Amino acid sequence: MARDYYGILGVDKNATDQEIKKAYRKMARKYHPDLNPDDEAAAEKFRDAALAQEVLLDPQKRQIVDMGGDPMEQGGAGAGAGGFSGFGGGGLGDIFAEFFGGGAGGSRGPKSRVQPGNDALLRTRITLEEAYTGLKKKVTVDTAVLCDSCGGTGSESKAKPVTCDNCNGMGEIQEMQRSFLGNVMTTRPCPKCQGFGEVITDPCNHCAGDGRVKKRRDITVNIPAGINDGMRIRMASQGEVGHGGGPAGDLYVEVHTEEHPVFQRNADDLNLTVRVPMIDAALGTNFTIDQLSGEELTIDIEPGTQPGESIKVEGAGMPRLRTDGYGNLFAHVDVVVPKDLDRKTRESLEKIRNSRDEGARVRTTGDGQEESFFSRLRDKFRR
Repeated sequence: MARDYYGILGVDKNATDQEIKKAYRKMARKYHPDLNPDDEAAAEKFRDAALAQEVLLDPQKRQIVDMGGDPMEQGGAGAGAGGFSGFGGGGLGDIFAEFFGGGAGGSRGPKSRVQPGNDALLRTRITLEEAYTGLKKKVTVDTAVLCDSCGGTGSESKAKPVTCDNCNGMGEIQEMQRSFLGNVMTTRPCPKCQGFGEVITDPCNHCAGDGRVKKRRDITVNIPAGINDGMRIRMASQGEVGHGGGPAGDLYVEVHTEEHPVFQRNADDLNLTVRVPMIDAALGTNFTIDQLSGEELTIDIEPGTQPGESIKVEGAGMPRLRTDGYGNLFAHVDVVVPKDLDRKTRESLEKIRNSRDEGARVRTTGDGQEESFFSRLRDKFRR
């Protein structure tokens, strides 16, 4: 004998989906096993109510009920109707949704047509001079933007979507499948509305109902002075517009610095290498460089400067990004020893060597005597 699913929930045959859900929630609150732990009769009524809601919310099953049949007994499904199929098919998800705020493999309901957009990433290159001074740079991005034709509604006439007649606004449909356990109810997104529960009857000719279109646009990025290679700048709401005209994500601009012919950067410090002739290293000299700011800077080479020494110029480095001030500049000295000497130069060097009581010698551990300048040069370039 066919069950009276309407009678189980206490609704008439013309009841709407909302009335059926309301009746089920009322019975679930009254007969839920957690509220009646030792009452088997209440547990049975609870299972019947879950099964009744599952059947009556499915248009095909409800049609069978209205014709006097029982969709849960067709093909030998009667044994599972009050057990596995009735409790575990679609009703269990509604039970969790009612009491725990979420589904458990059952009905999840329609998804929102308006969804937030994704973030976007763009890479750009700048010079070291631009990293020093900072700049406003125009970049081109190719992302989804709001459709101007429909204003994000997805409708050519900007009309509101209508309830999907295939899933009755549920966003999903249920199907009975046979398995070794018997008939099992499965749920999948509605193919007609793609799970939204509603359909746009006149899709926009420009965006095909998506509410957004791809567009190339130019935007200006404010790159701060002192930015490091690989850093990202966040531009709020400049990313992808979401489906249905949803809020745009963020755009991240990743900045990369080109190699400089003179300076090498290390955090906030700058490094350069200066080639100093042997005599200038011994006697002292100076040299001038063009800073990244465009101003000239003169650096002194003290007499007796040794190969590999570094000269520190405080405050001549990169601007500090998050604090005031600047890093430092380090000039690394590379002493150049001439290979081919003319006669006059050789004679002059010979006189210098003969006038000093110095010469090559083996350095021993704990030797406190300072090596001669020329010995250190020979040691350096013989390595």
